[in-house]
Amino acid sequence: MPTPRTNEHLQTFSAAVVTGGSSGLGKSFIRLLQTGNPGLLICNLSRRNPCADLAENSAGKVRHFSCDLSRSGEIATAADQGIAALAAEAPSGRVLLINNSGIGGFGRFPAPSAERQLEIIDVNVRAVVDLTARLLPCLRGRGGAIINVASVVGYVPTPFCATYGASKAFLLNWSIALAEEMRGTGVHVLAVSPGTTQTEFFSGTGAASPESIARRGMSPDDVVREALGALADGRTTVVPGWRNRLATSVGSLLPRALLARISRGAMERRVPLSP
Repeated sequence: MPTPRTNEHLQTFSAAVVTGGSSGLGKSFIRLLQTGNPGLLICNLSRRNPCADLAENSAGKVRHFSCDLSRSGEIATAADQGIAALAAEAPSGRVLLINNSGIGGFGRFPAPSAERQLEIIDVNVRAVVDLTARLLPCLRGRGGAIINVASVVGYVPTPFCATYGASKAFLLNWSIALAEEMRGTGVHVLAVSPGTTQTEFFSGTGAASPESIARRGMSPDDVVREALGALADGRTTVVPGWRNRLATSVGSLLPRALLARISRGAMERRVPLSP
């Protein structure tokens, strides 16, 4: 359960827009947002409808807009639909945008394919910038917040998932800069950088034993609780989990080339590599 302070802060929002709410962290965001503010209108942008996995009384306040976030045309359509839903069903009050969706690919570049590498950039970078730009006038007009889900690999050059790691480094630095730009506008920006999490993320990415990797991570609910707590505290960045915080803190003291070498050793144990 979110803390009373977190729940009190969630009460200041009338609506939330979430990407990728049908699974993993996105599903946890929806569930814990509803726990903290049962009256919150939630607009979900993803390929799958999350309502099938929600209790009937919870699904009633979720609006799903089917969207492939790798396609700019679909983002534009879904964003317009979401904005229209906000105007019709939650015309006033603060809005929370959660850019949660992300995809990865592991292997020796450009494995698994050049197309997948470009799709990672489309979903993890371009879609976030595009959707945020489309919703920012609404957030600035009504007040609100933006949560961008980055990753601990955004702190470290990561061989064998170089594009994914770089996309999360972009999100981390972009969020910090955007937070400064938004200072005094009524829009708060938070970058959340989880480590390994117990989700379906690793399936189909080329990682060895994806289920085993996921089991060693934090639960999605624990990650989201820390994220929402950091939002309530007005923070700009948060790394959920003490082990992840320790790793990123120690890593910040080392040369980036050395970090890449260390990271390579860790990744080689997780990714089956072809010659």
